[in-house]
Amino acid sequence: MIRFPAFTYQSSAFRVMAVATAALLAPAIAFAQTKPVLIKTDDKKEPASISAEIMTGSPDREITFERNVEITHGTTKIDADKATYNVEQGEVEAAGHIKMIRDGDQFAGDELKANLDSGAGYVTQPTYKLEKNNGQGRADRIDFASETNATITGGTYSTCEGPDPDWYLKADTMDLDSSRDTGHAIYPVIYFKGVPILGATSMTFPLSNARKSGVLPPTIGTTNRGGLEIGVPYYFNIAPNRDLTVTPNMISQRGLQLGMNGRYLGENYSGQTRLEYLPEDKLAHTDRYAITSTHLQTLSPGLTFSWNLNAASDADYPSDFVRTMTSASQRILPRDWALNYVSPNWNAGMLVSRHQILQDPASLLDPTLLISTPYDRLPQITSHTGRYDVRGMDWSTDTEATRFRLDGVDPTRARGGDRVTVNPKISYPLLRPGYFFTPKLSLDMTNYELIDPVKLSVTDMPPTHITRVLPTFSVDSGLVFERNAEIFGRAMTQTLEPRLFYVYTPYRDQSRIPNFDTTEADLSFAQMFSENRFSGRDRIGDADQITTAIISRYIESNGVERMRFALAQRFNFKLPRVTLNTAASNASRSDILGSVGGQITPTINAEANVEYSESTNNLNRVSTGIQWQPKAKHVLNLQYRHDVRDELATVDKYRQFEVSGQWPFATRWYAVTRVNYSLPDHKVGGALLGAEYQADCWVFRMVAQRIPTSTNIATTGFFVQLELNGLSKLGSNPLETLRTNIPGYQIINKPNGSSSSTTTP
Repeated sequence: MIRFPAFTYQSSAFRVMAVATAALLAPAIAFAQTKPVLIKTDDKKEPASISAEIMTGSPDREITFERNVEITHGTTKIDADKATYNVEQGEVEAAGHIKMIRDGDQFAGDELKANLDSGAGYVTQPTYKLEKNNGQGRADRIDFASETNATITGGTYSTCEGPDPDWYLKADTMDLDSSRDTGHAIYPVIYFKGVPILGATSMTFPLSNARKSGVLPPTIGTTNRGGLEIGVPYYFNIAPNRDLTVTPNMISQRGLQLGMNGRYLGENYSGQTRLEYLPEDKLAHTDRYAITSTHLQTLSPGLTFSWNLNAASDADYPSDFVRTMTSASQRILPRDWALNYVSPNWNAGMLVSRHQILQDPASLLDPTLLISTPYDRLPQITSHTGRYDVRGMDWSTDTEATRFRLDGVDPTRARGGDRVTVNPKISYPLLRPGYFFTPKLSLDMTNYELIDPVKLSVTDMPPTHITRVLPTFSVDSGLVFERNAEIFGRAMTQTLEPRLFYVYTPYRDQSRIPNFDTTEADLSFAQMFSENRFSGRDRIGDADQITTAIISRYIESNGVERMRFALAQRFNFKLPRVTLNTAASNASRSDILGSVGGQITPTINAEANVEYSESTNNLNRVSTGIQWQPKAKHVLNLQYRHDVRDELATVDKYRQFEVSGQWPFATRWYAVTRVNYSLPDHKVGGALLGAEYQADCWVFRMVAQRIPTSTNIATTGFFVQLELNGLSKLGSNPLETLRTNIPGYQIINKPNGSSSSTTTP
């Protein structure tokens, strides 16, 4: 045998480089290793690069390489102790400390065979690790059909690091398709801490965060209104912008419920429809259902169409199925269709609105709990037009035409009517760095055509045609002072902002006008600077009043408002006479509103609002809250609410204390809680208590909650979830409950502490 000092063979299919230094027929031979030639390309026509310490064989048939063999072809790299390359078939057979890297995925084993062009081949006794989702495991054998498809025989799969993972999936065979980011296992069994917890005839699982069709792990929970619940969702990934989840849900005390959730998203439209149906409820002895559907579509530039439809089979649905989409507190279900057009200077809209009322079951014994049925709008047409800074003036005109109808007969309310309103406004704002002064004049012109108006007596003949014309004049003014200040040792800019707001509206008798959509607004800072003390258009409050306020802010140089203080009070020069279902007020001044709050430190936010009555020397309303969030996944919230006016109006006094938070209490353990406690009743209202455990590759959650669903009914439930990172979630998902109940909650297995999560399964 002749050994050449340097030998290179190259064909169109591959290139071999090997170096050996020796003397011809010398008794001792020395070997020198060269640096491998790497060809980083996906082009299969590019030659392979092979380096080794020893090369023997026929360059046109078969070549054998030994010691530190390194083969590179495109994105594939193979290391081995020994390898044989078949020139005619383009195949490599390798043995001894096999390591193969293909598109970032890593494989190691005893023996390997691979076709460098097609990617087909196998590895025996392999271990593997996938780049996209950290999936890894071991097997008896892996067969490669191509560079993107592989079959694992007698193998395991997990996203946990190390040779002894906390959880793993074991199956007779597993097919991995990296082009679709999907794995499919035959007769899989999921092991957790060495104990089998779930088995199936087949299972699909993701190889990345991409969506995929298939059976999702079951959801398990229990409630006092239905007993044990087990749901097995099936997810249809119809298209990149469409999907459907179908969930058969077995409720032990009620029967089999079917749930469907479909979503779609297009360039000019989006929407979602959710449906639940339970035939022949074992407890209610009737069919039960709930549906909600939303849609938004852009028909042309500026023109949109939308709907928001909600329905339930009966008034008890929110109480019996509190975990479903029909919220326990939502007892007025809207059914709205809307068409809107928006342009730079005007907009218009049409709304058709109806409602379904789910009465509180306690209203059968206490009529004061009955929910008043809203009037249907069939339809409501609105428009707004206006211009700003026209020779220094701003003007606008709002119009509305609505046809109101009331289902059923109520002798205390009109059966319906048509209302047409035109409301032009003009103002002349003077805005300067140190002050602002804005006089404004508006005119309300409203016409009513009524159907069956309310009679005050048997002989009363109420008018069916009513016209109301009312002007309103207002002046909004204020000053802004600034000075350098310091708070908590930090340089700040302190402002002092006194403000005066005057309103005059003459009195008109409006007692004959029905109430279609109007309520008296709660006293607040926003309402104090509004021309009308009523929301809606059926009452225009008479006013001859002035609101005084003073505000002070502490602002850092970066714009963060560290502290804010505010006081406001309204003074009536004439007592208001227009009322709505209540007696006229005889107070010449309103309660004093006070507010303080801000981002006190980078980790503490606090706010307090009070309403003080000078006539009774009492705090009529108190609302305070503080949030402490020193770091990610550490948050505590405290709130206290107190309303004396509710005490005067109802038997139950409204004084509530609420605490919520997310906080670690042991290594890897986090407590989550929200408790609402009624001080007068000495009882807990809504409550949530749970714990989360974060391991390296899985998360465990257990949550118990109590939800008041009506005046005398509360639903309790207990839910458990095991989330196997990169595989799926087993049990009921409490994340949405935690986010909505705990301000500042963050998902513990997200590195950035995000409060959001992927909505796709």
